[in-house]
Amino acid sequence: MKYLLDTSTVSFLMRGEPAVRDQLTSRSRADIYVCQPVVAEIEYGLARLPRSARKTRLRRRFDLFLEELACAPWTDEVSRAFGAIKVDLERRGVRLEDFDVAVAAHAVALEATLVTDNVAHMERVKNLPVENWRG
Repeated sequence: MKYLLDTSTVSFLMRGEPAVRDQLTSRSRADIYVCQPVVAEIEYGLARLPRSARKTRLRRRFDLFLEELACAPWTDEVSRAFGAIKVDLERRGVRLEDFDVAVAAHAVALEATLVTDNVAHMERVKNLPVENWRG
């Protein structure tokens, strides 16, 4: 089974949250992915932090995650999934930020379960399996 980590999940891992870390370590690294929209959001968060030991520690952890986890590329399949998800949400009158749609589209294209702390938010996307590793 494949898993795509969203920004909140990566943030919890960077902070060393035990429940999320235990879920990650109980699975094969080959089945765990991040995607460029998540990388962009984390990079934005890091760039906003003032220079500090905390920022340095988080930067190192994030760089390690990027080395250890596969990054799902933005493919034509992701773009098609993005378009289909966005149209479906609009037709149903449901709002979802474009970055969230992009992350969901990656999960759909990968046929992966999206790991998020925002389950209720991401369940707006039809046929998107979601899990929360925080318990």
